[in-house]
Amino acid sequence: MIDYHKSYSQVQPEQPGLTTLPSPKFFSGCVQGIKIQVLFSKLPISDQLSQTSQINNFFKALKMALFQKFFQQINDDTGFKGAPAVETAYLGTVKADPNFNAQNDVAKLKKAIETKGVDEATIVEVLAKRSNAQRQQIKAAYQQSTGKPLADALKKALKSDFEEVVLALLMTPPEYDAFEMKRAIKGLGTNEAVLNEILGTRSNKEITALKNTFKEVYGEMLEEDIKCEVKGDLETTLVALCKATRSEDRNIDDGMAKSDAKALFEAGENRIGTVCSVLIDILTNRSEAQLGKILQYYGQLSKDGLAKDLEGELHGSFEDCLMTLVKSAWNKPAYFAEKLQLAMKGLGTNTDTLTRIIVSRSEIDLLKIIQEYKRMYGKTLQEDILKETSGDTEKILLALCGTQ
Repeated sequence: MIDYHKSYSQVQPEQPGLTTLPSPKFFSGCVQGIKIQVLFSKLPISDQLSQTSQINNFFKALKMALFQKFFQQINDDTGFKGAPAVETAYLGTVKADPNFNAQNDVAKLKKAIETKGVDEATIVEVLAKRSNAQRQQIKAAYQQSTGKPLADALKKALKSDFEEVVLALLMTPPEYDAFEMKRAIKGLGTNEAVLNEILGTRSNKEITALKNTFKEVYGEMLEEDIKCEVKGDLETTLVALCKATRSEDRNIDDGMAKSDAKALFEAGENRIGTVCSVLIDILTNRSEAQLGKILQYYGQLSKDGLAKDLEGELHGSFEDCLMTLVKSAWNKPAYFAEKLQLAMKGLGTNTDTLTRIIVSRSEIDLLKIIQEYKRMYGKTLQEDILKETSGDTEKILLALCGTQ
């Protein structure tokens, strides 16, 4: 079945380079695909087999149209925004409490935990309204006061998704990234989407801190764990990102951009099998600002654009990884807004994704992500959280999003 999550539709925006709500044709395609799936499942097995090829071709064509539309906007000189200038304003939704007192917060949390039935409202009020640095002070003060870790006390008192959000808030950013990476790797199967998201959107400094914490907490090297669990082009890409050596220079080298675009084009024109190695090298080494220029120049060389040229090369988790790098370079808040919307779209809600993004971006750019969400989907992130979550989980996620 086609993965409509790869669409990232780009309609001409008010401000160049920002994503907007997908067109009605996009939703029509989604509905048509669902109808086909339902009807197909009711056919006899013999008929299903005979029609599989036709349906796969339909899905492939639709996927390519959506995929190509995204790159078409990138290749348009008038539409590409490039990496924004360094933001000076604070774009997080969680701020340090100016009247912070760790001992007072510890007293409130102890009382909330010991209250019959647990006072979840107080836990939300304390932990969601303090900065991560302040939460670390609360943890230390609680340990000193009770002789027990705060996380252990909260594990016993809380349950389900609410517990997951609270425990995430108690970790430092590197600890939380390491926790999510380990959870994505361990057990049966690997959640490559989480590996792609974290390694594809973090800075060199953040990845270095993640690796150091991963070694401290789990006694293992992150790169080695990735090599054990992931193979092929995806392994090559993730290991390259894990080195944390990608350029972060915001100045664009025009000559290098033209050279890289030409290298991509020539590698794919007659020797399509070599495109992956060239693409991996460029995407994992060039800065986000540089990447934007490369995509522009590639569009001038190829009549079909990068998407069409790579049609036979990209698939599955490897495609998701490369698209994460491209989308992140294009507009990182929009990338996260899309991930949040997809986590709540359709039957069921992926609270792990909601929690990971909202918690990890709450002191970085969640305010910008919320703005992009409204622009892209015509409604606020908070509205969808209200619809798709409930109880204390809903309350703490909304508290982290702030009042908009």
